[in-house]
Amino acid sequence: MDVKRYFRGPLLWILLFGLVVLLFTWGAGSNGSSKDQDTSKVIQAIQTGQVKSAKIIDKDQRIEVTLKNNQEWQSSWVSGQGLDLQKQLQAQAQAGQLSGGYNVEVPKQNLLLSLLFSLLPIVVIVLIFLFLMNQMQGGGSRVMNFGKSKAKLISKDTPKTTFSDVAGADEAIEELQEIKDFLQNPAKFQAIGAKIPKGVLLYGPPGTGKTLLARAVAGEAGVPFYSISGSDFVEMFVGVGASRVRDLFEQAKANAPAIIFIDEIDAVGRHRGAGLGGGHDEREQTLNQLLVEMDGFDVKGGVILIAATNRPDILDPALLRPGRFDRQVTVDRPDLEGRKGILRVHGRGKPFAPDVDLDVIARRTPGFTGADLANVINEAALLTARFDRKLIDMATLEESIDRVMAGPERKTRVMSESEKKIIAYHEGGHALVAHALPNADPVHKVTILPRGRALGYTMTLPMEDKFLTTRSEMNDQLAMLLGGRTAEELVFHEPTTGAANDIEKATAIARNMVTEYGMSERLGARKFGTGAGEVFLGRDVGHERDYSEDIASAIDDEVRRYIESAHDVAWEILVQYRDVLDDLVLQLMDKETLSKDQVLEIFAPIQKRPKQNSYTGYGKRTPSDRPPVLTPKELALLGPKDVQDLTQGNGQGSSVELDKPGGEG
Repeated sequence: MDVKRYFRGPLLWILLFGLVVLLFTWGAGSNGSSKDQDTSKVIQAIQTGQVKSAKIIDKDQRIEVTLKNNQEWQSSWVSGQGLDLQKQLQAQAQAGQLSGGYNVEVPKQNLLLSLLFSLLPIVVIVLIFLFLMNQMQGGGSRVMNFGKSKAKLISKDTPKTTFSDVAGADEAIEELQEIKDFLQNPAKFQAIGAKIPKGVLLYGPPGTGKTLLARAVAGEAGVPFYSISGSDFVEMFVGVGASRVRDLFEQAKANAPAIIFIDEIDAVGRHRGAGLGGGHDEREQTLNQLLVEMDGFDVKGGVILIAATNRPDILDPALLRPGRFDRQVTVDRPDLEGRKGILRVHGRGKPFAPDVDLDVIARRTPGFTGADLANVINEAALLTARFDRKLIDMATLEESIDRVMAGPERKTRVMSESEKKIIAYHEGGHALVAHALPNADPVHKVTILPRGRALGYTMTLPMEDKFLTTRSEMNDQLAMLLGGRTAEELVFHEPTTGAANDIEKATAIARNMVTEYGMSERLGARKFGTGAGEVFLGRDVGHERDYSEDIASAIDDEVRRYIESAHDVAWEILVQYRDVLDDLVLQLMDKETLSKDQVLEIFAPIQKRPKQNSYTGYGKRTPSDRPPVLTPKELALLGPKDVQDLTQGNGQGSSVELDKPGGEG
């Protein structure tokens, strides 16, 4: 325990003050060398004439006597006895028995002691208040500095992160590189009349490296770098947020050129006046002050604001306009090359076995963010150390990917053979349907070992990064999701609760196809609904439905049609290849986990279904019985295989007409 911590600040003063009060009290109550005696003994001495002199202290109800043998006694008396003692002493004094006489003393009040006791409650309350505020403000000398900025100044001694430590965000690095160049050589830009952006907003999914980029700018810039979180502005006191914004920019302007980095700016930058019951007045005052400091009436140059958020949709429009955040840089999930670079960065200095190929790991991790990939490398290192191995091998990296995606294996969960068989058929249904469909991602692994919250899982991985998804691909994805439930119905003639997550995902995909992507021939290319409002995130309340009850019924019908159609496709495939499904289940029951090569060996008898173009057109604009027309320019954009597929047919007996030069297509 840190003893010094508890004897710093107001607590020490409280203890000293209490000690002084005790000393004064003890000193005021002291009575010299008089010996305490019983009241009866003192009264008996008075009555028998043994007392030479006496002193009655009226306020304290105490009597002090000096005996004829020069002993000094003292005692207390109760209310009513004082007058009797005084009469006895008066009678003895008149009779000449008290040679020293007697005296009645009324002591005066100790002014200092009275002042201490009257001020003691007030002083204690003030000291306790200062102590509590000191704790909330982080201690030290910040007791009353409520309005001071909490920004941390990154010094030269801080371990540096540079752009070489960041991978997978080349566009963002290019934008921030220009900021660094301007701060180091502003004359280069001013010579041609260029103005550097006042603000750069980094936005993207969590874990993509926004804060890492800001640290890299701090390491590269060579100028004062102030870092603060959006939540550090607003606290329990009114006006503190705006005061801290002013103080932050005053510090930065005094040390210009400088960079201010605000992490999670959505904590103070949300829509003003939005949410349940209106806006948050203190947060909006803070935002108003931030807007003025960035581009107000009296603004000095030399301060660049970099902010990060993963919720740009809830930021106030005034914050995003040119002149404040002139540049808005998307820091998205890395592509294949970006993942390779990130893995190499996080793999520096780690002992990898010769069989490790980080490029294969990059292909295995589509959709992973930089934080996910860092976690994969770290989990592999932890697993290697756990088993007392010296090198990180490929199998350990594969296991770490599974741990990041689905959680650790639950080896202690014991399942009956009947449940394992149901899970095996469920996962086998997913895998077989995915392998038979032309637009589904290839199967990478099938396992019936519980991991995380899943009792088993089928992993499919795309061959390349995709940024667009066709309706045919989404239809095949629906069939793959329903393959597990369909296998249960086919084999056991009864569904189980194991398909709950599959049904949830399939329903969401089908509804988005109808309401978001306009993929329904019946309802056309329309968006239905404005999306669910998020009352506490700066949006309107509730869900606004901009369509009639008839359209709502039609949407439900279309969603059901998509799901039922996918269910029928999965049923046809599983019935056709039931013997292959049984072989797969036997292998799963024996080995529990099957790799990609093992799955492909079992699925050798399966013939993939031909690719089908599910686009049938909308109304009279593109009749389904008329093939699309391609011009020579459009043909130049297609590869030879695409042209062959289109001209020979797309699986539905249709073909493509080529536009002849000088004639009609």
